[in-house]
Amino acid sequence: MANEILKLVGQRIRSLRKERGMSQEQLGEKGGFHYSYIGQIERGEKNVALLNLAKISAALEVSLSQLFTYVDGEEKRTDSENDLQEILSALRYQKPDQVRLVRNVVREILGEGDRYTTNKPN
Repeated sequence: MANEILKLVGQRIRSLRKERGMSQEQLGEKGGFHYSYIGQIERGEKNVALLNLAKISAALEVSLSQLFTYVDGEEKRTDSENDLQEILSALRYQKPDQVRLVRNVVREILGEGDRYTTNKPN
């Protein structure tokens, strides 16, 4: 079971890295690791420390919990979910006033004004 978890997390890291168009070298450089260590993690060969996972998630610009978002080792998100995740990742490190500005623009585009609903059809 432990080996399976290592493989699933490694596959998830590989998937996120590729989604961002990054090489193992680029991810390693951004996270402060040697590229061969990134390869070992992606293949499930290394039991990576939690602090190193935090560095990798920061380098990938995703939350730590997103490294554990997988279903049977396969990505099962829709294009829409991927788009939303990309938007959230872009907003994560912005200033609060910039996030509010984006929120207001989205509300205007959707015609929601000040009434934002999460269960609107379509």
